[in-house]
Amino acid sequence: MSFSHHVVVMATSSFVPSPGPAEHPARMGLPALALLLAAGLLHTQASPPARSFQLDYEHNCFRKDGVPFRYISGSIHYARVPRPAWRDRLLKMYMSGLSTVQVYIPWNYHEPLPGVYDFTGNRDVEAFLDLTAELGLLVILRPGPYICAEWEMGGLPAWLLWKPDIKLRTSNPAYLAAVDSWLHILLPKIKPRLYQQGGNIISVQVENEYGSYYACDYGYLQHLLGSFRALLGSEVLLFTTDSTRVEELRCGTLRGLYATVDFGPGSNVTEAFGAQRRVEPKGPLVNSEYYTGWLDYWGGAHASTSAAWVARGLENMLQLGANINMQVVSWQRAQPPGEWASPLAFIPQGPGQQGLYMFHGGTNFAYWSGADYKDQYKPVTTSYDYDAPLSEAGDPTEKLFAIRTVISKFQPLPAGPMPPATPKYAYGWVALRKYADVLDVLEVLCPSGPIQSQFPLTFEALKQVHGFVVYHTQLPWDVPDPATLGAPPHSICDRGYVMLQKEFQGVLERDRQTALHVTGRAGDTLDILLENMGRISFGANTSDFKGLLGNLSLNSRPLSNWLIYPLDIDTAVQQGWPHTALPKPSSVGRVGPAFYTGTFETPGIAWDTFVKFPGWSKGLLWINGFNLGRYWTRRGPQQTLFVPGSVLHVGHPNNITVLELEGAPPTPLLLFLDRPLYNRTLGCSTMATQ
Repeated sequence: MSFSHHVVVMATSSFVPSPGPAEHPARMGLPALALLLAAGLLHTQASPPARSFQLDYEHNCFRKDGVPFRYISGSIHYARVPRPAWRDRLLKMYMSGLSTVQVYIPWNYHEPLPGVYDFTGNRDVEAFLDLTAELGLLVILRPGPYICAEWEMGGLPAWLLWKPDIKLRTSNPAYLAAVDSWLHILLPKIKPRLYQQGGNIISVQVENEYGSYYACDYGYLQHLLGSFRALLGSEVLLFTTDSTRVEELRCGTLRGLYATVDFGPGSNVTEAFGAQRRVEPKGPLVNSEYYTGWLDYWGGAHASTSAAWVARGLENMLQLGANINMQVVSWQRAQPPGEWASPLAFIPQGPGQQGLYMFHGGTNFAYWSGADYKDQYKPVTTSYDYDAPLSEAGDPTEKLFAIRTVISKFQPLPAGPMPPATPKYAYGWVALRKYADVLDVLEVLCPSGPIQSQFPLTFEALKQVHGFVVYHTQLPWDVPDPATLGAPPHSICDRGYVMLQKEFQGVLERDRQTALHVTGRAGDTLDILLENMGRISFGANTSDFKGLLGNLSLNSRPLSNWLIYPLDIDTAVQQGWPHTALPKPSSVGRVGPAFYTGTFETPGIAWDTFVKFPGWSKGLLWINGFNLGRYWTRRGPQQTLFVPGSVLHVGHPNNITVLELEGAPPTPLLLFLDRPLYNRTLGCSTMATQ
C-alpha cells in the first residue's frame, strides 16, 4: 500500500542583499553602477526580475528563477499541530537544513457541512502558509481534493456520502459539483501565495496516488487539471504522484500534469525511475516519498526506525546526487523498517528530488484519524508520532540530529541553535468520579430527540459525521434461553456497545465479533451505542459508511421499531457540560459507556504533558472542552494521550471529561506524565514501553 508523504531535497540559491539607501544609484559613481549592472544586482523598472519555478526538460532538472534547483523538504500537517506550536515546529524544520515544507489541505477539515467553511483558529491555512514564508521556507502544496494522509476519509468530507449512490473521485456529476464548489473557495486563497505571484508555493499536486484507485477516470483528472489551471493560472507547476506500477501510472497520470513516482523496498532504482521515464521521458526524476518512520494501528506494534539507518540512507542518496549531477533518490516503505532494502543504484538521467514523510507527525485530535483496510479494518491511533525526526510533542530526536548532521555535509546549515524541546510537566494523579451513564443523559446529548425508523439508519442517512449514535429498541418476545444477537457481515461500522436493560452485555466489532448471546423478556430495552472509529483513507473503499449498515437479528429474526439518537457530545462538552450541570445519580458499579469528570490545577505553569489511563479500557478525553482524541488502553500500542500546554489553564481549574466505553477501574484515576508511552500492546507475548 502506498501513501503520499515526504521530505524533499533541493539546493538553496545564495542570497545577495539589494543595495540599501546609502547605495542608491543616483548617489553612486559610474564604475560602481556598472559593476552592479554587470552582476545583475540592480533591478530597473524596465526589466523587473522574473520569479519562476519551472521544469527544464533539456537538462532534466527544476529551475528556480532560471537557476538549476533541488530541495530538501519535509511534511508537516498543520491540522495535526496546535496553532500555538506552528512556529516552533517550522523553525525546527528550517534549522535542520530543510528548505521546503510539504503541506496537505484536508477538505473535510475546512468544509464540515456542505457550504459551511471554517478557516479560523487551527484551520487558518493562510496563516500557516504565511508563517512558512516568514520563516524562509518554500512550500509544495497538496490540496487534493483527496489526500490520503491516514486522515479521516482521506480528506474527503463524509457528507458526500449523504448521496449514497455518489461515486467518489470520478466524473460523477454530484461529486464534481462538490469539488468545484470547494476549489472555488480554496484556490483563490492559494493563488496570491504562488511563487510566480511573489509567494513561496513552488508546486501544487493534483489529486493523490490516483492510479491506485479503481476508477481510472481520465475525465476526472482532466476536469481537475482544467479547474486548477483556471483558478491558479498557467505558470504554476502541477504534478501527480503514483507508484511505479504500469497500471497505476497509466491511470494516475495525464498530459499537462508532471508525473512523479514512489516505489517500494527492494526495488531497483534504475528500473523504478525507468517507470517514470516511460511517462516522463524528460525532466527531473522525482520520488515523492522518503519515510522517516511509520504510523501505528490500534492493536499493532509501535513502529520505529533506526536513526542511524535513516541517516545512512539519506547520506547515500545525497552522495549519489553529488556524484551524478546532484541526483537524489528516495524509496517508500510498505513493510516494517527492518525489512527495507537499500535504494542505491546508478541513475544517469539527471537530478532528482526527495521528500521526508514525516518530518513531524503530530496528533490525530478528536475524530480525525483515518483507517486502512488490509484484510480487515485497521483504525489508526490518535498519536501520529510516526517515529519522525520531531516527536509528537515537537521535540528534536536523535533522528533529527542525525539527519541534520548529514545535511550539513552537503550544504551550510542556518546560523543559530536548534530550538530546544518544549518543557514537559508530570502533573501527577488526578481522581475522577462517575457522572452518568450515557443512556441516562440522552436528552443532553441529543436535544432534538430520537428519530423513529422501522430499521436502523446509517450515520450518513442521519447526517452524522463523527462520533456516536445510539440505536434503541425492545425485545419483541421472551428470550429465556441464550439467543444470538447478531449482525450481517460487514454491517457493524465500527464498534457497537450493547446494553440490555441498561446492563452492558459486550461489544460487536467490525471484522471481529459480530454476535453476542443474550437473555431477556419481551419489552426489555436493547441499546447499541455505535462508534465511528474513522473512515478508510486509502484504496478503493473510501465510501466507508458508518453505523448499523444492516439490521440486527435475534436468532436470525430481524429486530425492528428503532429509536435512533445521533449524539452531539462535543457541543455539550464545549459548552461546559457536564461540569456546569447538576450532579446525576449514577450506578457506581455499573460498567459500560459512561462519563467521568474531574479537575486539576497546574502549579503556575501550562506545560505539555501526557495522560495515562491505568486500568481504563477505551474511550475519549476532553480537557477544557478540547477533544484530545481516543485512548484504547486494552488494545494499545499507544498508552498515553498528548496534552498540549496550550489547552491548559493557569490560575483556575482544568476540567477533565472522560467518556469510557467499556469499563473504568474501581477507583478511576488518571496519571499525568512528562513523557509518552507508545509501545505496549496487551495480549502480546512480549510487552515493552518506551
